[in-house]
Amino acid sequence: MIPNTTHMRREIDEIPEAVARLLDGSAAVLTEAGRGIRERDPSFIVTVARGSSDHAATFMKYAVELTAGLAVASVGPSIASIYGAKLKLAGSACLAISQSGKSPDIVTMAETARAGGSLTVAITNTADSPLARASDFAIDILAGPERSVAATKTFVNSAVAGLALMAHCTGDDKLLAALARLPEHFSKAIACDWMALAGALETPQSLFILGRGPSAAMANEAALKFKETCGMHAEAYSAAEVMHGPLALVGPGFPVLALAARDASEPSVAEAADNLAGKGATVFVTSDKAKSAARLPHVATGHPLTDPLTLIVSFYGFVEAFARHRGLDPDVPRNLRKVTETV
Repeated sequence: MIPNTTHMRREIDEIPEAVARLLDGSAAVLTEAGRGIRERDPSFIVTVARGSSDHAATFMKYAVELTAGLAVASVGPSIASIYGAKLKLAGSACLAISQSGKSPDIVTMAETARAGGSLTVAITNTADSPLARASDFAIDILAGPERSVAATKTFVNSAVAGLALMAHCTGDDKLLAALARLPEHFSKAIACDWMALAGALETPQSLFILGRGPSAAMANEAALKFKETCGMHAEAYSAAEVMHGPLALVGPGFPVLALAARDASEPSVAEAADNLAGKGATVFVTSDKAKSAARLPHVATGHPLTDPLTLIVSFYGFVEAFARHRGLDPDVPRNLRKVTETV
C-alpha cells in the first residue's frame, strides 16, 4: 500500500526550512569560499557532478556566466577515474557537487582538479565526506537526512548554495537579498496545484519538458524526476532546440510542459509553447505571456536567477502526487537506490 504521506512529500515540504537553515548555518563558509574565488580571480570555472547534482551544476553554469562573465565547463568525472588523464586547470576554480560526497569518480576528479591547479569547492550534504576533505572549501548544504530516492530538498539546497557562493564572490547584494526571501517563495510554490497536467498524461508514453537559460537546468531535473517516480519517459529540451529535430515527434495530444521563468527568455519560451499548441500538442506553460498554451500557476520571486527554483519546487509537488495517482510509491523507484557510487 502506498502511504498517504511519502518521504518525498515530507522532504518537499521541508524545502523552505532547509533553505533557511543553509543560508544561516553555512553563511560563514559561503562568504569565505566566495572570497577565495574572488581572490583567485579565475579565468574559467569547471564543474564536476552527476545526476541531479549535475543539473544543479548546469544551473550554476548559466548563473555564473550571466553574473560573473566567466565561461563554465562541465568536466566528465571518468576523465580522471577511468582514463587517468591530467587536466591543466591552473587559474581556474572547480565546483564539485555531490549529495553524499563519496562517489569515487567525483572525488577523484576533484582531487585531480586540485592537483592540476584549480581552487576546489565542494557542495555536499555530508560535512565529513571524502569530497569535502579533498577540496579547498567544503560547503555543507544542511538539507538534513533525505530518505526518498528522488532528491528534492538536496537538489534545491545545492542550487541555492551555488547561487549564494557566486553572490558572495561578485558582491551581488540584490541576489543575496533574493536568496533570503526564497523560503517564503518556496512555501507558496509548494502550494501551487499542477494536477491539471495529469489528464494529459494518462495515455501518452512520453513528455517533453522545455526550458531556456537557467530554467533549462530545471527542465533536465524535472525530466529525471518524472522518469524516476512515475515510470514514464520524459525528455528535456531547450525551447529553441525543440523546434528542430524533436518537433517530428509532436502530434495531436502530445504532452508538453514549458518551464518559463521571469527572465529574458520568457517571451521565447511562451512563443515555443504556443507554436507547439498550434500543432495540436497539449501544452502547459508557467507564463502569462502564452496565448494558446494552458497556463499553470507559478511564483515570481522578483529575481531572474531565483525564479527557476520555484518552478522545480512546484513540479516536485506535482510529480509526487502524480506518481501516487498512478499507483506508484515515489520513495522506492524500480531499480534505483539512494546513493550510486560510480567508479
